Amino acid sequence: MPTGIPGLSEVGVSPGWLLRSCQDPGVARPRKSRTEATREAVKRTTELAEPREAAPRPSSAGDPFTTGLRRREVLPLLVLHYIREGPSYGNQLMERISDATAGVLSVNPNTMYPLLRQLEARGLIAGQWEHPERRSRRYYSITDDGREEYERLHEEVRPFLDSLARSIQEIVREVYGR
Repeated sequence: MPTGIPGLSEVGVSPGWLLRSCQDPGVARPRKSRTEATREAVKRTTELAEPREAAPRPSSAGDPFTTGLRRREVLPLLVLHYIREGPSYGNQLMERISDATAGVLSVNPNTMYPLLRQLEARGLIAGQWEHPERRSRRYYSITDDGREEYERLHEEVRPFLDSLARSIQEIVREVYGR
């Protein structure tokens, strides 16, 4: 089979060898334009990346455990629970939640204050400045609608918390044999 290169068959070089050697990265090839090289590199990268699934990125809310607690309305339940006991302000609520959960569910101001504003806008809590003439602590009290919402959340969130407690007990039993 002629290869187009005079004398190649006479020395015993097969056309397949020639083709493989041209694909070998160590063999010099004619230079491609930058555009062609870029397109080829993107294509190779895409082909490499497609079979794998991207690793999930951590959410801004934190780890999956606390994200689940937030998503299941545990945080509004806790806020309404503490405000139900008496007027409270944002930092006080954050500390109480952190203490009650041994730091597992730590709430920062970027989460707490929008939640308080949302609950207030929904009429579930009412806010009042400690010193109305200047911005100081804003104390929140529960409203009648807030009491109803608390009762709803109290019933709705319990199965999730029970399931979570069972899961943690099972992990402890499995790992520590207790």
